[in-house]
Amino acid sequence: MVDLTTKYLGLTLKNPLVPSASALSNKIDNIKKMEDAGASAVVLESLFEEQIRMDSDDFEIGLEAGTESYAEALSYFPKPAEYRLGPEMYLKHVQEAKTAVKIPIIASLNGASVGGWTEYAKEIQQAGADALELNIYYIPTDLDLSGAQVEQTYLDILKAVKKAVTLPVAVKLSPFFSSTGNMAKRLDEAGADALVLFNRFYQPDINLENLEVEHSILWSTPQARRLPLRWVAILYGRVKAQLAATSGVHNASDVLKMLMAGAAVTQLCSVIYKQGIDQIKVVEREMVRWMEEHEYESVQQMQGCLSQKNCPDPSAFERAQYMRALSIYKAA
Repeated sequence: MVDLTTKYLGLTLKNPLVPSASALSNKIDNIKKMEDAGASAVVLESLFEEQIRMDSDDFEIGLEAGTESYAEALSYFPKPAEYRLGPEMYLKHVQEAKTAVKIPIIASLNGASVGGWTEYAKEIQQAGADALELNIYYIPTDLDLSGAQVEQTYLDILKAVKKAVTLPVAVKLSPFFSSTGNMAKRLDEAGADALVLFNRFYQPDINLENLEVEHSILWSTPQARRLPLRWVAILYGRVKAQLAATSGVHNASDVLKMLMAGAAVTQLCSVIYKQGIDQIKVVEREMVRWMEEHEYESVQQMQGCLSQKNCPDPSAFERAQYMRALSIYKAA
């Protein structure tokens, strides 16, 4: 019998399959379906800093202020009318989710600055959430803002939240730091219980017919997993924080590769939207079949076996492999 249990954010989970933050988790029925399909925990859709800071009547005005000169500002958020859960409703939703299912509920806060909104983490803890994921959605467009200042903002937000709660806290990282490894190390030292690699920033496009900037969702593809896979493999065993892999996780093969790189859990989103919540069950079943065929008894046995620390060729995760890969392609 294959043992799929894993440890993440101080929790023992029955498997490494965790639906990531999305609008699907706005409905309790969907969360129940996720549990029935085999999800070991659920990350709720994010509650935005702007929702907490502003009264609901002022939310749309505040969100749109200044965007005539800052076109990308609106790309951070859904249209105001699309928000389903305000701050008070979010707390109620956490409570209802905890009552409805037995699996852990991980709340999510989305912000980009240090402020009183981080105190809302206390309310989330009191509502019963098992853990908290910080989705620091920050695109620095101020040309006078240095990389060091950007990094310090991440650290300050984490420290403020850790001061406010006793819940385990994960930080969802951007892949755009000049030194991703160093940033991960500093967040680890600042108290992050887990690091989620990586956040996907939805990019704007231009509509040539309407001559407008538009925003649409592009689902991830399995190829997108290579970036988080590399950094999960590099960080495994070098930081205390547990690692969650997200983006490009679509099937059992993707999950297995992330686990071998060193991930404790893998987060699923695009595949659930495209193929339905029951796809979680399919991924789990295929994982078990592969592990049985290859004589793996547990996820623990597999985790990190091909990380940079443990693989036969550590340079495989570094720049030197570019020329080798290119020469193989030419030969083919």
